[in-house]
Amino acid sequence: MKISVIGAGNVGSITAMRLAQERLGEVVLFDVVKGLADGKTADMQDARFLLKQDYEITGTDDIKKSASSDIIIITAGLPRKPGMTREDLINRNAQIINEVCQNIKRLSPKGIVIVVTNPLDLMTYLALKVTGFNPKKIFGMGVTLDASRFANLISAELRIPNTDIETTVIASHGEGMLPLPGFTTIKDAPLDKFLDPEKISELCSRTVNRGAEIVSLLGSGSAFFAPSAAVLGLVKAVVKDEKRILGVSAFLNGEYGLKDICIGVPCRIGREGIEKIVELKLSVQDKQAFIASAEKIRSNFEILKPYGI
Repeated sequence: MKISVIGAGNVGSITAMRLAQERLGEVVLFDVVKGLADGKTADMQDARFLLKQDYEITGTDDIKKSASSDIIIITAGLPRKPGMTREDLINRNAQIINEVCQNIKRLSPKGIVIVVTNPLDLMTYLALKVTGFNPKKIFGMGVTLDASRFANLISAELRIPNTDIETTVIASHGEGMLPLPGFTTIKDAPLDKFLDPEKISELCSRTVNRGAEIVSLLGSGSAFFAPSAAVLGLVKAVVKDEKRILGVSAFLNGEYGLKDICIGVPCRIGREGIEKIVELKLSVQDKQAFIASAEKIRSNFEILKPYGI
């Protein structure tokens, strides 16, 4: 199994490290900045003796070395800065995604592509259109991370282990995300058995703003430890054919009453990528919020016109 990570910034390099240490396959870390990926992977290679692990990882500034990848993870792009929304990144990151996906189409036409670059749902849609790949083979990481953040905040509030919690977040990976308390449980018991509506609403709001909170605290750049862990979970589901239900930005073709858009929904992930889109029975209020989130994503399609979208 060959796994290529495109972009050797914080998210990309830590993702590459996690994948290598899990020994999921041969890992290639690529970045256009000469020496950056090579330097980071040399450092990771030096850790092998200390960790008593013999994993395979190489760095390169030659995109051709990613050829014939089974899985390609796109982290390349500009990170958010304080006060910047994911949507502010559209123009610059669309240029980067377009170039990256032209290379993926040429070099790894049978690969599964996982998009991490923001604004995630829009960049996933652009990647799908540029490559022309089967929609099952391209998805975005987004709401996997958001569900983890929701669980973490619930865990801290109730002072219980994260492992006791199952959460669901759908819609866009951004300000339009939709945490679903009605599909969130603690040891199979509904969330409202533990928290009152006001506190649940507060935790939902904090989940939506968690990424921006981290950006503000860091002062430069955005989160990378949790996003890389979310990517690891998705890659493991593919490599090990786990058939896990995970939230990803998927292309909808009638599901949830939507067509021709990528947005966060629960999917069964296995060796073939997205093996099934799970349609939740949403309340009227949640369905309206979900549609509104989709329309916000769709409102930015105009910006993608230079790329033939």
